[in-house]
Amino acid sequence: MPSPVAPRPLLPRLGALAACGALGLTSAVVLPAITAVGEMAEEASGTAPYFTRTATLPAYAAGAPGEAAVAEISAVTEDGRTVISTDSAAGRVAFTDISDPAQPRTLGAVAVDGEPTSVHAVGEHVLVVVDETDDLTQPAGHVSVLDASTREEVRRIELGGQPDSLDVTPDGARAFIAIENQRDEELAPAGGEEGDLPQAPTGRVAALELDGGVADWALSPVDLGTPEGAIVPEDLEPEYVTVSPDGTRVAVTLQENNAVVILDAVTGEVVSSFSAGTASAEGVDTIEDGDIRLDGSISDVPREPDAIAWVDDAHVATADEGDWKGGSRSWTVFEAATGEVTWTSGAQMDHIGVRIGQYPEGRSENKGTEPEGIAVATYDGRRLAFVGSERGNFVAVYDVTDPAQPVYQQALSSTPGPEGLLPVPERGLLIVSSEEDDAEAGVRATLQVYELGAETDADRTIVSDLDEAGRPLPWGTLSDLSAVPGEEDQLLAVGDSGYTTSALYRIDASEEPAVIRERLEVTLDGAPLEADLEGVTALEDGTAWLAAEGARDEDSGDWEIENALLHVDAQGGVLQSVPLPEAVADGLGGRGFEGVAVAEDGTALYAVIQGVAAGDPEGVARIARHDLEQGTWTYIGYQLAATEVDGDRIGLSAITDLGGGRFAVLERDSLNGPDAAIKQVVTIEMPDEGVAAGEELPMAEVVGEPYDLLPVLEQPHGWTQEKVESLAVLGSGELVIVTDNDALDDANGETLFARAGYVVDGVVQADPPREEPTDPPTEEPTDEPAEAPTTTPTDEPTEDPTGEPTDEPTGMPSTEPTRGPAVPSKTAAPPHPAPGADGPLARTGAQGIAASLGAAGLLCLLGGGALLLRRRTGR
Repeated sequence: MPSPVAPRPLLPRLGALAACGALGLTSAVVLPAITAVGEMAEEASGTAPYFTRTATLPAYAAGAPGEAAVAEISAVTEDGRTVISTDSAAGRVAFTDISDPAQPRTLGAVAVDGEPTSVHAVGEHVLVVVDETDDLTQPAGHVSVLDASTREEVRRIELGGQPDSLDVTPDGARAFIAIENQRDEELAPAGGEEGDLPQAPTGRVAALELDGGVADWALSPVDLGTPEGAIVPEDLEPEYVTVSPDGTRVAVTLQENNAVVILDAVTGEVVSSFSAGTASAEGVDTIEDGDIRLDGSISDVPREPDAIAWVDDAHVATADEGDWKGGSRSWTVFEAATGEVTWTSGAQMDHIGVRIGQYPEGRSENKGTEPEGIAVATYDGRRLAFVGSERGNFVAVYDVTDPAQPVYQQALSSTPGPEGLLPVPERGLLIVSSEEDDAEAGVRATLQVYELGAETDADRTIVSDLDEAGRPLPWGTLSDLSAVPGEEDQLLAVGDSGYTTSALYRIDASEEPAVIRERLEVTLDGAPLEADLEGVTALEDGTAWLAAEGARDEDSGDWEIENALLHVDAQGGVLQSVPLPEAVADGLGGRGFEGVAVAEDGTALYAVIQGVAAGDPEGVARIARHDLEQGTWTYIGYQLAATEVDGDRIGLSAITDLGGGRFAVLERDSLNGPDAAIKQVVTIEMPDEGVAAGEELPMAEVVGEPYDLLPVLEQPHGWTQEKVESLAVLGSGELVIVTDNDALDDANGETLFARAGYVVDGVVQADPPREEPTDPPTEEPTDEPAEAPTTTPTDEPTEDPTGEPTDEPTGMPSTEPTRGPAVPSKTAAPPHPAPGADGPLARTGAQGIAASLGAAGLLCLLGGGALLLRRRTGR
């Protein structure tokens, strides 16, 4: 055995002063608030209540599971109880009853003879704009007017072009339609490159008068003229249209032209127009190399906004998705009259994605988290903005009551491609519709319902801390956990091949959400290791054993990377590699080692092999035992469960020692969403001895009933995840699990970290051990009275605080205490002062960071350095 290596201490927790000192300021004119999570200190401001997801409904619910179905843009009826969503994949609009936010119910769908692109409910009618275009040089589309009660089409209005967006004035008198007439991205205009502008015909805006009966409604063109700021005014391509809260003006984005136009809602005349300009950001990942490294920058990138929303009657906010030449990864607030930038988020959206483990590294050379959708509404006096990350699969929530100082509140995880953001403030709801649907990959489009009212951010269960540079630690693909011996609530985790460089993560589970305190790259001979780490078990000497799953060459089928157990020191350096013997490895398909555990006496390692090896009995997986003293391998069999789903694969994903000769293994199917069936922890006893390769396997004995994890996985009310791959038992006897987010590759990207059960009498179960009643006190009562309390204070009061307030805004993620999904929290949530109340600090959806040096100073003075808060993350 290698000599013990002293354990490396966790990174020191960032204190208030250190966090404040890590701040960096940017331009006071263009970036008066913040540019990135990593440039701000942690902060804790009163922003309760929070949104919590209450339900997820597949878009295919309006048809059949085997159909392709999406949910893109949604609207709600005036009573706030029926959602209408566009489904371009099926050429229909779907109706959903949300009378009970926890149990949305499909009401069917209506075909609209084309691809619906936007929808709006107006009184007794539903307006649907539909794209009928077959040839981009001859765009076509119409408005389907549906009766809201019967859902029958009562009129069809031809548009003579390809519609993209629709909005209606608050009084219901007029609708405005953005008719994009989009370009062909594979066509090169004269003198240009593929996808360049101009490409005829140009787009336009139309107004639909809604006075009188439906038969009297009249369509009229809106002349945009030659908008100032447009790059190619001869090909405008309007993208998104929205009406101001007071109903007097209309904002239109010209995405490919990187411009915004403001119209008079009564006359249709252009009030103002301006370029959306460019943006820069520091501390972002700009190289698609399979690793997240926040050491790059982008400079003067055109914003090219997609969606636009009115923050108030004087300001508009844009989601700066980018298109053919841009994409600044940001969202921006402008003065509508002048186009002056009031605030912009810089790298903040990317940093939010990194901190919650949902940064799409495969988009680093393009648009990062790619903010696409934005919506603003007032909830109980708070003006909230919702910004959808198309590639990060989350919606960032901000308080924009002060447009010059948006304050980040929380991140809401969604299914892939959150396209439609529908606030329903009168009912305290937010509806998010997602457009990505791939049944074969198990990714399905959905409607997700979020309700405002929770005192804590109950959907966030794990986030990362800041590194020495004040930026969030990159993480994801957590594939196994191990309790750290002798450390209460401390865990060691590994990430799999979703990222190029193998890594260890030190997790502080005493916080809620749990906090990743340190990321260590695994190295071999000083060079970064690139392996598929699937298992980890921490040892008392600070070292650890890792299980690395092998990988076969796609062409030859030979093992390109071998299945092996790796002994690493406390800094992640590989000390020893022990390969799985060829006699067993050759019989494996593309699967291999998963979890690994060390026996209670420290003499052997037990590693589970996920699937069934060739020649083994049907449905029997192997558990490999490696004797650390003898260096020998023996094997034990485990009878896998089964489902009746064609193509489903059952396997073992993790193992942990329970003591007393018992182990817990994690067994799961390859199904997700409503199809998920087997996600369970099974307590087993190993036979006295294993056998050599080729011999008949002795079987592990199951103890008690399997513990079903599905209720835990379903508790966040999201899309039930496939890959629950990790389990560990803390010193308290609590069982902890975490899901693998697959680095957002054909996956939701959400990570669920949960205290999921208990080990009681050597068996895993849902309930904690019962406390034995204590005997009553036996002391004899006395006649002497107790000493009377004093009324004199023992300490002199301190002087009044001397810190001066600042004008700098606050603004980024922090963590907060909440409950885990399956068991009560061990800490109570502190009170959350409302904006404008005595509490000057803002609670947010992941660990927070102050918006600027002034805000950080205020936080340090008023927060007394207690800036590290806790929360939990969910699906």
